[in-house]
Amino acid sequence: MKRNDLLELAGRNLRESLLRSSLTTLGIAVGVASLVAMLSLGVGLQNLANGRLERSGLFNTVMVLSARAFGPSNRAEQRNNPADVRVLDEAARQEIARLPNILEVYPELRFPTEARYNDRQRFTTVSGLPPSARDSDAFDGMQGHFFSGPKAEEAVLQADFAKQLADSPGTLIGREITLRYAEQGALAAGKDSGPPSPSVAGQAGDPWGFSVVRREIKLRITGITESEPGGALRGPARAGIFIPLQLAEELRPVQSLNMLDAMRSPTAASTYQALVVRLSNPKAVRAAEDAIKRLGFRTFSLLDVTQNLRRFFAVLDLFLGMFGSLALAVASLGIINTLVMAILERRREIGVMKALGASDSDVKRLFFAEAGAMGFVGGLAGVALGWAIGRVINFGTNIYLRRQELPAETIWTVPWWLVVGAIAFAILVSLASGLYPAARAAKLDPVKALRYE
Repeated sequence: MKRNDLLELAGRNLRESLLRSSLTTLGIAVGVASLVAMLSLGVGLQNLANGRLERSGLFNTVMVLSARAFGPSNRAEQRNNPADVRVLDEAARQEIARLPNILEVYPELRFPTEARYNDRQRFTTVSGLPPSARDSDAFDGMQGHFFSGPKAEEAVLQADFAKQLADSPGTLIGREITLRYAEQGALAAGKDSGPPSPSVAGQAGDPWGFSVVRREIKLRITGITESEPGGALRGPARAGIFIPLQLAEELRPVQSLNMLDAMRSPTAASTYQALVVRLSNPKAVRAAEDAIKRLGFRTFSLLDVTQNLRRFFAVLDLFLGMFGSLALAVASLGIINTLVMAILERRREIGVMKALGASDSDVKRLFFAEAGAMGFVGGLAGVALGWAIGRVINFGTNIYLRRQELPAETIWTVPWWLVVGAIAFAILVSLASGLYPAARAAKLDPVKALRYE
């Protein structure tokens, strides 16, 4: 039997039992719609999470720390062998910057401060930010603007900290804030530093010590932001004030985490507590971490966290797909029922076909064509229905988010591969459901079939 004749005959048979075929196709459509809706939810949530991480720059960011060990025994060993410990200084920064796929390497400069505005005083942490931080999603929708220059005496406040300084945080923009901090300076050995003072860190015989000077600086507040760039890498150690990184370096503030390295080395002024490495491609993070570790430093990135996140979404998609497939499995029973009923109604017709020379394979292909046609039409309708469900839920979700004064989000996403996969899966299930009816029809004895009334 020719292919065109086969398709024409299958279409005619489906039209003759239009109601039953339509109901079966509708069942397939509902099953496919539930599958598409479930999987599009998982895909949308995954894209939402990945999009936020990519916009934050965390996917292509590596934190570099000194490889010194913590603990009394390890510190004692390192005091005896100081040459074995690599510190994060300017030489290390330049060495890391020469590695492949590195866009930027800048110090993680954070220091404690006492902030004063009018009659209010609050303690917080100041963080120095490079100009590239302007592109972070942390500053999307901020009040005011970012720093006007790399050395501008300006500050951006975190929203929660701004509320501690003023009942109406928006009024702070354009005003001045005073920061009190400790400035670090080195004392050379043998140099007369005057009488002992609480501001000098060091004992007699030490080759180097610290002079700690109390300083003040006035900054103009240019903006207020809700979050901190790369805050997920820092946990609870969030900053309340952000200033230009070059300005922060010129202030030479005392930082708690790099004091041990600085006291051990004469190059205290260029010792960093951590470096932030920004890469051109998230796929280069693993290779960059391995290269930095070979240089003798420790690294931390969200690579392992994101791998666990991908694993979670893979399991979520699996379960959502399983639940969505249940409705399609029920629809497959409808296909079997429709085709079995077609056999009973068309036994005489099948007998005539065989008497005229139709083979068993021709009969099987006819029933497979009918099953595949219902699967294809049901798959198309199901994809359209699932897409419509997602659009309606996205619309309703965004209305709710706007009422909560939150930005709109795309929760349900239907990618092209899901459309193609859902239609192909519907056809495959339909063909599998047609196996038994097709085999049963092919086994009919033409003589007995012709006698059937």
